[in-house]
Amino acid sequence: MTGQSLPLLATLGWRNLWRHPRRTLVILFAIVLGVWFMIFSAALMIGIVEQQLQDTIFNLTGHAQIHNPKFRDDPAIEHSMPAPNQALLEVLNSRDVVQWSARVRLPAVAMSVRESRGVMLVGIDPQRERGLSFIGEPVVEGRALESISDNGIIIGRRMAEKLETRIGQRIVIMSQDRDKEVADRGFRIVGLFQAELEATETAYVFAGLATTQKLLGMGSDISEISLVTNSREGLDPLVARLSNAAPELESMSWQELEPLVVTAMEFYEAFMVYWYLIIFAAMGIGLTNTMLMSVFERTREIGLFQALGMRPRFIVGQVLMETLILLVIGITIGNLAGWLTTDVLLASGIDLSAFAQGTEQFNMASTMYLTLRPNDLLQINALVIALGLLASLYPAVKAARYVPVEAITRT
Repeated sequence: MTGQSLPLLATLGWRNLWRHPRRTLVILFAIVLGVWFMIFSAALMIGIVEQQLQDTIFNLTGHAQIHNPKFRDDPAIEHSMPAPNQALLEVLNSRDVVQWSARVRLPAVAMSVRESRGVMLVGIDPQRERGLSFIGEPVVEGRALESISDNGIIIGRRMAEKLETRIGQRIVIMSQDRDKEVADRGFRIVGLFQAELEATETAYVFAGLATTQKLLGMGSDISEISLVTNSREGLDPLVARLSNAAPELESMSWQELEPLVVTAMEFYEAFMVYWYLIIFAAMGIGLTNTMLMSVFERTREIGLFQALGMRPRFIVGQVLMETLILLVIGITIGNLAGWLTTDVLLASGIDLSAFAQGTEQFNMASTMYLTLRPNDLLQINALVIALGLLASLYPAVKAARYVPVEAITRT
């Protein structure tokens, strides 16, 4: 079979497909539906993983962190770290780092007039948190912290409900200071923040960095440094530079800080391949049956071609060309349908607010956004074409093995 015979095979394949338009349209619809569902499910699952990852990174994790080696196991004040030295500042202020910020993050108790709750007290530099974490975004009520010496405090909307308090009222924050004595101070609530997850709104309260350090008697010490880069991938060289600049501290990428998220991403990536195979299995059975029926109905015709000198490989090529034409048409329409569906939902997302309590259990936000990656489209299209041709190989080989005399005389 040469390149010159391809136009002839394409012409014969196209004509054979439309001998039975209804059957062709049925299998074409199955291919379009299968491709569309693959694209939509891929965009949905990758969107879930991507959203969880983004929420994790901007939930005070960042792309990398620096802290005392003992701080992650025991976030106590004695496991604080000094302010960054000159060598560390040079790395943090390099072109590889987009934004970084030092924080104090220690467990505390928040008490209102009516209720008390365990929280994580986070002392921040408001200016440096912009673009670094969710708290850098505007608050939904009241005002944001204005400086590291701001005397106000910001809490989550759900925390305000649980403490039965509101903006303008005072709450008391109680924690342990450097001397292991109880340190407490009254703060006036100046703003309420909103997060994707309710757990975040009840976990943190935010005050100025200098104000928090003064409350706990920490001097210039901090709990951690968080940073973001231009890309969340390929962080090993940067982490190595941070470790060399401050060898007594622990520098870690988000993959090391959040191993469960990395595991979830790997699971979803592997699951998608098996999911594609399951969808194609149903589609492939119909495709194989269609080609077998087409070959069976043309038994005498195929036998005549062979008697006139057509070689078996041309018979195989003709059946494969019919399948390829079907797959190309189905993939084209399926890709268009998948792109239109995901494009509509990319901006608005899928509103799951009616199931907010259920999605919260799986660490999912109430709005689910889809993510369509070019690599996923290429993977789906390549898989459908490869497996589709493989599924039609049996009918093609069966047709090529017909004995001409027996095929012509078959009724």
